[in-house]
Amino acid sequence: MLLGKFARTLDAKNRITVPSSFKAELTGGAYMTQGFDRNLQVLTADAFQQIYRQATSLNIADPLARLLLRLFLGSAIEVPQGRTGLAIPDNLKEYAGLQENVLLIGQGDYFEIWAPDLWAQQEAQLRDVEVNASRFAALTLGTRHIPMA
Repeated sequence: MLLGKFARTLDAKNRITVPSSFKAELTGGAYMTQGFDRNLQVLTADAFQQIYRQATSLNIADPLARLLLRLFLGSAIEVPQGRTGLAIPDNLKEYAGLQENVLLIGQGDYFEIWAPDLWAQQEAQLRDVEVNASRFAALTLGTRHIPMA
């Protein structure tokens, strides 16, 4: 699993080194795309293929489905991981407002790349305990899988 928060620095060629725990998860390949929150998502090949199958099964006559496909697939690239790190294309770097310092935030089957100032805004939301209680109340989340009837 891709878990944790890591500070990294972009080199002159827009490359970042990934934590060794992430490297092991990305041996089967990885894809990078725009995130939904002015960030980037780096997905394992399996996670990307799962979302790809779901997204391409949507009704393309639906304008919302087309927007999602354009956002997710239109900006996606396959990213080979070399010994020198993971390269971030200029257009994705610009989209996420990335400069020299970046943060990698593990999300299980993918990780996000954030500009530190934008991540600080996310953390402020996440630390609002009073709001979180009501914000997440409608979600079903537990430590045991309960089959749907």
